[in-house]
Amino acid sequence: MSVTHEPDTTDPMTARAIADDLASGRRSAAEIAETTLQRVAHWEPKVAAFSYFDPDLLKTQAEALDAAPLRGPLAGVTVAVKDVIATRDMPTEHNTARYQGSRPGVDAACVDTLRAAGALIMGKTVTTEFASTNRGGKTRNPIDPTRTPGGSSSGSAAAVACGMAAIGLGTQTGGSTIRPASFNGIWGMKPTWGVISREGLKQYSMTCDTLGLYARSADDLELLCDVFDLDPAPQPTTLEGLRIGLCRTPMWDRTEPPMRRALEEAADALRLAGAEVIEVELPPLFAGIAEAHSVILAREGRASFLNEVRNTPGIHDEYTGIVGNARGITPEDARHAYTLADRCRAAFDEVMSGFDAIMTPSACGEAPVGLERTGDAAMNSMWTLLQVPVVSAPGLTGPNGMPLGISFVARRYADRTALAVAKLAGAVLARDGVELA
Repeated sequence: MSVTHEPDTTDPMTARAIADDLASGRRSAAEIAETTLQRVAHWEPKVAAFSYFDPDLLKTQAEALDAAPLRGPLAGVTVAVKDVIATRDMPTEHNTARYQGSRPGVDAACVDTLRAAGALIMGKTVTTEFASTNRGGKTRNPIDPTRTPGGSSSGSAAAVACGMAAIGLGTQTGGSTIRPASFNGIWGMKPTWGVISREGLKQYSMTCDTLGLYARSADDLELLCDVFDLDPAPQPTTLEGLRIGLCRTPMWDRTEPPMRRALEEAADALRLAGAEVIEVELPPLFAGIAEAHSVILAREGRASFLNEVRNTPGIHDEYTGIVGNARGITPEDARHAYTLADRCRAAFDEVMSGFDAIMTPSACGEAPVGLERTGDAAMNSMWTLLQVPVVSAPGLTGPNGMPLGISFVARRYADRTALAVAKLAGAVLARDGVELA
């Protein structure tokens, strides 16, 4: 098993490098836009990450930024936005026929916040239909185009992985941010549920829907934590003395041998760096958490997709089945699922009282071959339902040279702790690079 290289923070297209260059006058926003257009011209025909990209709109934003008297902390930083997140000057189509050409005319709250910080909103990225299915799309993995980039935030992850965008916005209801981060070998962060506004995001599950963040550097995720004003939390500066729990989760049987070996190797590396890595066995009630997540999504999806089914002739059978309650979920089933989720959240708070962070797989294995399906979210859904922050750190690869991310989890509202531990771990894991296709 080999390791991949954490992208150098001196990379001229990371968010931190762009912001620093514009602040110092080394580069203009127009120059950043021109470099971005060159990258898009090279990579987009290979990767197909964008559902909408207008070069003139990017240039116009850059010109306006160069003329502005005041610039924010993300001045000139290019952001690719998943196409279930509203943008005022681009279509928001949810990868479905009913919304083709739809322009909401208003930004989602997260996009509004990024614009206020000076970011360049460069385009909309490919998602699965309504960001709610694991049916694949056109986007290809930039490391190996025969493999899926994951879903449903596939376009945003791929755009960041090959440097077309410095930052990517995704969403996660099951594993749609963390799994693509693993498959594409980049940093991914699913914040605590609710700490970043979901206003303007297409709804699937009120209980689970969360904005996701992508970058090629942990420093860039730190910058986003500041821009989105995430809560203060302990930020360790060394692995020495940290207590890190190794959690295989109740879905461990879904993992593949390369990921199992990767987790063990990551644990060994952290031990050598001075961390105390301890096996974590979750309480028995967690055995039902994957089913609870599935029930809650099915129950809440009935409300979220009712209008779509009622108003869209020929909509995919998947949605008519959800709205028609094809699984036969009863009110008692739903009440039990919500109760179990609440109990697991409380129990996890107790588990975390003895640890600085938990380490766990970001995916079941390497990105699967083929674009028809986006991969298994079994390693992610539990953490989504628990509503805790998760950061996927790149560093390891499997036998086919594809990335294997390791997730670091903290208790709710300790997002900065999860990121700080992941950053320290990522520096230990990062050694040799993978090559893009």
